[in-house]
Amino acid sequence: MPVTATIALAQQRHDDRAGQFDFYVLSLSWSPTFCASQRGNESDQQCGETRDFRFIVHGLWPQYEKGYPDFCETREPGRVPRSVGEPLFDIMPSMGLIGHQWRKHGSCTGLGQREYFNETRRAFERIRLPSDLSRGDSAVTLSVDQIEEKFVWANPGMSRRGISASCEGRRLEEVRICLTKDLQFRDCAEVDGDGCRAGSITLPPVR
Repeated sequence: MPVTATIALAQQRHDDRAGQFDFYVLSLSWSPTFCASQRGNESDQQCGETRDFRFIVHGLWPQYEKGYPDFCETREPGRVPRSVGEPLFDIMPSMGLIGHQWRKHGSCTGLGQREYFNETRRAFERIRLPSDLSRGDSAVTLSVDQIEEKFVWANPGMSRRGISASCEGRRLEEVRICLTKDLQFRDCAEVDGDGCRAGSITLPPVR
């Protein structure tokens, strides 16, 4: 990276302040894609034999119109108590995920831990998941446009300019949805332009 770019990035990091951001991105991970690449005990809570998660919350991320803040200074502790994390296990099935999301992203919202995770749940409940995508009983292969269009159709007010699907190879990784600070749908040029370039991608089945 050029020296000038490194300095600019360092300056941006220095200027990150909790509560100073433009909008949120709600990132929904397709759990079967994540689990297909995981081995060992760390992922058992999400990917064990008795688990059947589909779309889960990767995180609720504060964003700038260009770029995003992360790891902001806050008076809240870095560790998330299990009493705060456990009620989220139906949508964020890992204390490791919950803790990391708080430290990297939640710390920049200006909210306390409980407020941030309450807001995360409200954001998730704001979204209607397309039923034919979220069943997970068999593999589904579609174009990125078709996947995004299904979310737009299921969520009045959502625009194709406010959603982005990412991929891991030829598999759906995440769907990222842009929301205002009061959790209304909004457009987001940078996020929208950063989606998957594959012609078609697959949602692997739960099992």
